[in-house]
Parts: sequence; structure tokens; C-alpha cells
Amino acid sequence: MNKNVSVLILVYSIFFTGRLYSQTFTVESVLSYPFPSELTSSASGSKIAWALNEQGRRNIYVAEAPDFTPKKITEYTKDDGQELTSLSISSDGKWIVFVRGGDHGGSNSSMPVNAAFDPIEAKVQILSISFEGGKTNVLAEADEPIISPASDLVLFSRGGQVMSVPIDGSAGAKSLFYARGSTGSLSYSPDGSKIAFVSSRGDHSFIGVYSDEQSPINWIEPAFSRDNSPRWSPDGKSLAFVRMPGTGGKTDSIFARRHQPWTIWTANVASGKGMPIWKAPETLEGSVPSTQGGTNLHWAASNRIVFVSYQDGWPHLYSVDTKGGKEVLLTPGNFMVEQIRLSNDGKWLVFAANAGSDASDIDRRHIVKVPVDRARMEILTPGDGIEAYPVITGDNTTIAFLSSTAQRPLLPAVMSFEKGPVRLLGQNLIPASFPLTQLVIPKHLTFKAPDGQTVYGQLFEPKNAGSGKRPAVVYVHGGPQRQMVLGWHFMDYYAIDYGLNQYLANLGFTVLSVNYRLGIGYGYKFQKALNAGAMGASEYQDVKAAAEWLAKQPNIDSKKIGIYGGSYGGYLVALGLGKDSQLFAAGVDIHGVNNRFASSNQTTREPAPDQELYEKAVISSSPVTYLDTWTSPTLIIHADDDRNVNFSQSVDLARRFEDKKFDFEYLAIPDDTHHWMKYSNGVKVSEVTADFLRRKLMK
Repeated sequence: MNKNVSVLILVYSIFFTGRLYSQTFTVESVLSYPFPSELTSSASGSKIAWALNEQGRRNIYVAEAPDFTPKKITEYTKDDGQELTSLSISSDGKWIVFVRGGDHGGSNSSMPVNAAFDPIEAKVQILSISFEGGKTNVLAEADEPIISPASDLVLFSRGGQVMSVPIDGSAGAKSLFYARGSTGSLSYSPDGSKIAFVSSRGDHSFIGVYSDEQSPINWIEPAFSRDNSPRWSPDGKSLAFVRMPGTGGKTDSIFARRHQPWTIWTANVASGKGMPIWKAPETLEGSVPSTQGGTNLHWAASNRIVFVSYQDGWPHLYSVDTKGGKEVLLTPGNFMVEQIRLSNDGKWLVFAANAGSDASDIDRRHIVKVPVDRARMEILTPGDGIEAYPVITGDNTTIAFLSSTAQRPLLPAVMSFEKGPVRLLGQNLIPASFPLTQLVIPKHLTFKAPDGQTVYGQLFEPKNAGSGKRPAVVYVHGGPQRQMVLGWHFMDYYAIDYGLNQYLANLGFTVLSVNYRLGIGYGYKFQKALNAGAMGASEYQDVKAAAEWLAKQPNIDSKKIGIYGGSYGGYLVALGLGKDSQLFAAGVDIHGVNNRFASSNQTTREPAPDQELYEKAVISSSPVTYLDTWTSPTLIIHADDDRNVNFSQSVDLARRFEDKKFDFEYLAIPDDTHHWMKYSNGVKVSEVTADFLRRKLMK
């Protein structure tokens, strides 16, 4: 590429140059898998539904007992980047409601995406369709729908206010009630007569209850706090909710590690009066949990409130009596819980956990169930597979979930609630060209960072590699609150990267996928590492240690170790190339944060007492600080409708490279987002990444 090429050329500028050395399958074939998401179940009976992305063609599938044969009920035929989210089934099992459009992994999920360059403006719409299929009804241009227990209305929030619309689209949407602030987290009472909600008002939030047009809003124990997560009691007379302090107070030290307090309250709906029933321990581990679902509050049977806490160093499930008292630890052990569901009778919790008898299960997910009142945990899907996102059918007879292995991509699956054989759904939808048996089985691996921290990873070694030295690649996931697993990932972004890792191994690379500190799955101290991110980038030690581990292996060419990663992984790639070009021979920075310089301007609050120290840490943690030692070949990739990492991060880095007269390669993608909403763009990014690493490291 010409060193003086303008960074303002925002077009696809690098073309895949053809079949790579010694490959037996293509990037497109390994990424041709159907990807299921949004698995949901009906509140009664035994019906399930999910969205399926087939090479960019996203549609809804349904199934029901006893045979659970998948049936496609929508007919979207283009790779147009319009995702399907918020799937739900009405209580009577007759309707599916969903959202089409937007990017729900980004900071502005309700903003339309036009990755297909459609001259007709894209929209984010709530739609409904019969469970049996047929006409799709456009209900509203909005997001996050809630179906009424009577299965006749759909609620949503627009402009911070609650609207309702008939589920069959027979009439237009209308305002349901007005409340100052921004209204969200809508929750119907069990009998459908009332609606609890959260009214967010900047530095505080209230829990409110709407009954009807004639009755005033009932505010539940309002205070100078941020109240959230309203949960109804089974009889509809009470609410449980989480209370956290309002924002404000004296500016604290940036480096200080403080307990983030939270309490669980219950309140009588009729009077609005409540009381705290549980207070989190005043320790760092007792702070508000930051894993999937946060506190995961539920009002269960047997007068139990269940929740997640990190208080013993791992994100575990607990329950406490509705009148208060000592909490009961339901899931003891060194593992995490996530994707938690309460059975419809309120007696059981079903969830995914990295637990099992095999030491490498810490890098997997299995489906687990436990009663809400005692620690009698049962792993339902032991073995070497990956199982995630469980749901329970309304009749409490079946658990549905998403299942994969190291070779087979993610598919919906069902099993009896009482355990038993697993039945996969839709295996026939895996394309014949998908290289199932040609994929390698990654190995669980641990090694040490320079400061003694144990680092985790998965090693992909090529089949029939021979006895000579070969090149290697370090893969760095994003997040950073993520964990790569020993199989096809249950998140679409990371499934693409898993496929690319398999392709690189097929080319002859050894790939080390590193789970660095700040990630989930290894306990509180690992996830909440000291001096990480902008405060010192201690997590980079783990990435560097991965490359150094590879360099010591007798079958690896230590001068041909590359690195790639996206988002937070892109940031760590850039840091590696800037600080250690002698270690990383080439790298691909995919929508990474390259410039972490902070502003010390304080407009409404006094500066932090360690603001100057923090600014110095930001400089040392910023990749652009190390441009003088950044010498390795670099490929920058970014889509310019990115809602997670500003496109300007890559524009700025490219400009700095040009000013330095540093030759680099780039791929700029107009109108797509952080998550490659258009399937062909995900393929394009993977092809270009593989081609770059092959050209730079397989000479």
C-alpha cells in the first residue's frame, strides 16, 4: 500500500487473494454454520422458538413437544444485516413477538443498521407472527417488547414513555401512562392487572406500579437511591427489588477499590412501604456483581428470594427468606453461574456453569439445576461439549438449550427436566460444505505471567503438522468480560473468531487463544485485576506471556509469532505491537482502542486526588505512546458504524502511522457495526486477517 494513501478512503480496499497454502477448506465454508440465538419458551405448554442466522439470512424457527421438529415461520431471504432479537411467546402459545433491526450488542441498540447499503432507510421494528406462521404484523417502530399475560397486548417504551399495541396489529399503538423520567424494565403482575417499572431520573431511580387510568402511579418506597429489578411475588401483593446508592458524593481516588453497596428490599404493593431483607457484605467481592444478568434477582417458591453474589470470590446463586435472615449458598465451588432461569413453578433454577469433574471444564459451559432453597446442585450435561442459554418449558417437563462441541457448531437441543438423553434440533441445516471432521480439538492450557498470575488458554495445533518449526498466532478476545471456551462459542461474534482460529490451524499455524485477566470464569480476583485497563494494563502481561510460551516450544518458529484480536482484544494487539514488535512479527488490530489518553477537565466535580497519577497511567497504557517502537507489519480493520469503539480510534492511528511514514494495511467497512451484522462482512474480515497473517508469517 502507498504510504501516503488517505485515511479518509472508507472503502473496502484489501481483496482476498485466493486460496491459501495447504488449506483443505475455505474461510467461507468454516463460517457457513447456522447460528441460533434468542432461545425462548412459552409460559404454558411446551413450545420453544429461536432465531437462526443462516449465512446472514435471519429467520425464526419454532418447535413443540413431543417431537420438537423445527419449523421456519418467517421468510427473510437476504444477508441484509437486520438482526432478530427480543423473541417471546405469548402465554397462550399462539403468538411470537420479536424485534427486527438494530445492533443489540452496541451502545445504541435502537438505532437502525444499514450494512447492506439499502437505499430505503432501515428500521427497528416490533413485529408479531402466529406460532404456526403466516403474515408478519408490524406493531411499532420500537424495541424491547413485553407481552401481557392475557396474550392480547404488547407493551414497549418509546421516548421514555410506555405504549401499548394489540398483539395482532389490529390497531395502532397508544400511550398507556405517563411518568416523568425514562420508563423501562416493565413487568406485569401475575394476574396482569398491574405493571411494575423503573423510572430512571439521572442520579436516582424509582420503582413505580401502574394499575389503571383512574389510579395514580404508586411509588414504592422512594428514596435518594437507584432502585432497579422489580420482581413480583407469586400472589401479586408484593415486590422485591435491588437498591443501590444514588450517584454523587465527594470525588474519590481513581485507583481506590471500594465496595459498591447494594441491598435487597421487599415492599407491599398496596401501601408502597418496604423494608430491606438482605444487605451485601461490605467487601470488594460483595459489591454489585458485574457478570451476565447482574444480581439476577428472582422471587421464587417457598418464600425465597434468589440472587447472584460474588461474595465468596465466585459468582454464585444464593437464596434468602422473603422476611430476611441468613442467605443460603446454593452453588458452592470454584466456578461461575450465568444465563439463569427460574422454573415456572418457582422451585428450580436452571443455568449454565463452567463446572464439572474434568479440570478443563473451567473452559466449558454445562447446564445445571438446583432447588431454590438448598444446595443440591446437579450437572445435567456433563462431558466435553458446550451447553448454554437454557430455558424451561411452561409445563416444567423439558429444558431447551444451545449445544456445541469442538467440531460441531451450535444447535438448539432439548432434554427432559429430569435429565436423560439430549436431542439436537436442526442438524440437517448444517451445510454439506461445513468441514466438521477436519476441525481440530483445542487443548486446555495454563501458564504463568511474569507476576505469577495463572493464565488460561486453548491451544489449536494443526493436524499432520510434520516435524519442522511452524509459525504461531496469539488470539486475544474482546470484552474484556468474556471467556473463550473449548468449542464453538455461544456468542455469535466469538463463534466467528473460533472458526477463524480453526482455519488458521488448518493453514498450518499453531493458535493460542488466551483468556487474560479481566475475563470471566476464573473468579473475582482474576476478573477484577489490579492496575488493569487504563490504570496500567496489567492484563497485557498475560498476552505477552502467551507469545513467550509459544516461543519456547520446540516446534514453533519464535521469529514468526503473530497476533490478532478485536475490540478490547484489538487494544491489546496494538499494545503488543507497540511495546513488543520484537516478539510479535505481525498483527491485526480489529476495531481496537488505540488511544486511551484521558482528559483532566472536570466540569461539575472536583478533580480526583490522584488525577495526575491516573493521567500518567493512561499514557503508559495507551498503544499510541509506543509508536516509536511499533515496527511490525500491521493491518487495521474497522467498520464505521461501530457503536462500541469509535471509528475515530482507527482513523487517529492511521493518521499517526502516515505522519510517521509507517507502511500499514487497512480494511475500512462502511455502514456495518462492531458485530459484523452482515454475514459477508464477517467472512471478509476473517479472509483478510488470515491472508495478512499468512503473507507475513509463512514466507
